[in-house]
This record gives sequence, C-alpha cells and structure tokens, in this order.
Amino acid sequence: MRIVLISDTHNRLGDITVPDGDVLVHAGDATFRGHRGEVERFGKQMRALPHHHKVFIAGNHDLSFQDEPQHARDWLGDGIVYLQDSSVRIDGVSIYGSPWQPEFCNWAFNLPRGVALANKWSLVPTGIDILVTHGPPAGIGDMTPRGEAVGCVDLLAAIERTQPKIHVYGHIHEGYGVYRDVMPGLRTIFVNASTCNGAYKPVNAPIVLDV
Repeated sequence: MRIVLISDTHNRLGDITVPDGDVLVHAGDATFRGHRGEVERFGKQMRALPHHHKVFIAGNHDLSFQDEPQHARDWLGDGIVYLQDSSVRIDGVSIYGSPWQPEFCNWAFNLPRGVALANKWSLVPTGIDILVTHGPPAGIGDMTPRGEAVGCVDLLAAIERTQPKIHVYGHIHEGYGVYRDVMPGLRTIFVNASTCNGAYKPVNAPIVLDV
C-alpha cells in the first residue's frame, strides 16, 4: 500500500502537487482558522485528488472541529475519514488519529503537559500500523526556530508502548522530514509532513511511504 503524507497545508492544498497513492493522510492544520468556507474548500480539494482513501485529523488552526464539531464534519463532506481519538482500518492497515498537543497559544486541541495529555495518549491502541497526530513527539522533528524542542514526552512514551510502523505529524513546520532509527529498539518511522514552511509557503513536498 502506498501512503501519501501531508500536513499544515493552511489553505494551500490546491497549490500543491500531491503524488498519487492508495491512501492520503493529512495530519492537521488544513486551514488558518477553521471557518466554514475554509473547511468546505479543503474538503472539495481533497475529494478532487485521485487517492482511493483520504484520512484527516484536525490541527490547532482548525478551530471549528473543536468549537463546532458536527458542523465542521458536515462542512468537510463525504469521502474523507475524519479521526479524533479514533481509528480506521483500510485494506488491512490500521490508522489511529488524534489532534491533541501541548498548550500552544489560544488555539484548538490544546492540553496542559502532564496528566491531561498522558490520558489522551493512553487511548492509543497497540497493534496499529499508522499513528497520526498533529504535534510531534519529544525530540523528533520538534525544533522551533528559537531552538526550542517542543514535542510531547508523553506522546513519545505512547509510541514506545504501541510501536506503530509509522508516526506522521506536523505542527512544527521547521521539523519537516523523515526520521528513522531514532532510538534503540524503536522501529517506528517518524514523519513530520509539514507542507508549509515557517513563512506559510507550501514548499515542502508530500512524503510517500510504502507499507
């Protein structure tokens, strides 16, 4: 199965050349504010892509998915699997998605570090193939321009527990890239799939992996 990974497109999905594949996964921040017009346009652009399956989680900019969840899902439209602390199985490949991240200004899906986030990551089941979150784990594609590593320690612990084949995320645009063999005994491939750079220009190519 060919998986195409993108994230943080920020209203620029229509400007991106997305390679074909079996499953397209978007790890959040499809919009800037999650307004109805932004979500509807994103949904239309996603459906126009040729991938047989499309999976999406919200990010901190996609506020309507937190504030008006039913409306936001309706605006997104059919043909796109939306995951929020939930999973889907596609042709034998299991995908679990969750939008939460450590507190980051006054945006969506923010939780304080510690117990609140650990409780969310405790929901991640074992036996999944692909984990989709918006934010990064601690120390892997999580470095800001100020040199701060802002990833989540408890998310990394959940990955060590569940051992997914792939963990895809975004949020920290500067962390774009594929990270392999990051820890002894951890076989997970980590992908920061942020499409936009720090200036919100869609310069980073989608990442394609075969599973």
